Amino acid sequence: METYAAITGRRSVKKFDPDHRFSQTEVEHLLETIILSPTAFNIQNWRFVMISDPQVKQEIRRHGWDQAQFTECSMLVLICGDRNAYRRQPERYWANAPAGLREALVPMITRYYGEHETARRDENLRSGGMAAQTLMLAVHAMGYDTCPMTGFDFNEVAGIIGLPEDHDIVMAVAVGRALEPARPRGGQLPWREVVHFDRFGS
Repeated sequence: METYAAITGRRSVKKFDPDHRFSQTEVEHLLETIILSPTAFNIQNWRFVMISDPQVKQEIRRHGWDQAQFTECSMLVLICGDRNAYRRQPERYWANAPAGLREALVPMITRYYGEHETARRDENLRSGGMAAQTLMLAVHAMGYDTCPMTGFDFNEVAGIIGLPEDHDIVMAVAVGRALEPARPRGGQLPWREVVHFDRFGS
């Protein structure tokens, strides 16, 4: 699918076919795509929990305002981030770079994130947001649909999935085959209302 068509055609759907299942080949294709999402310093700090177990999805739905997407989707993807990815053998992130570049970058990674606790969590949110968009566009290009979701108790869901203490949940994305089209767009603001050139007030 052409990129612009994927962007304009992607919509959040609310009704999924609960009987649809992805093939292993489709899942692996999707995973190979979303790990191409950009990250600062190439630290690849996103972590993905792919949930297809009906019982686990039902537990999450109980802590998500009983939204049907949690259980009716073919797969629920919880996008998380590892705050300590920066120090997990960081030389791996630049293994294919020239030695000089690698030797310069790796100490920069550990120094910056080691000194900035807030930046580690912020980076999870940034990286996770970009990965979510990559995921949604890739799924749409495959002919399926998604619904990004943050309407759930993050602490309860962290317990359900056994989230490590140094990880954050960024959001969930319900993935599957739509049973009905997305609702009409609720009201798109004109770009002139949200865009500024060079500085605010321009």
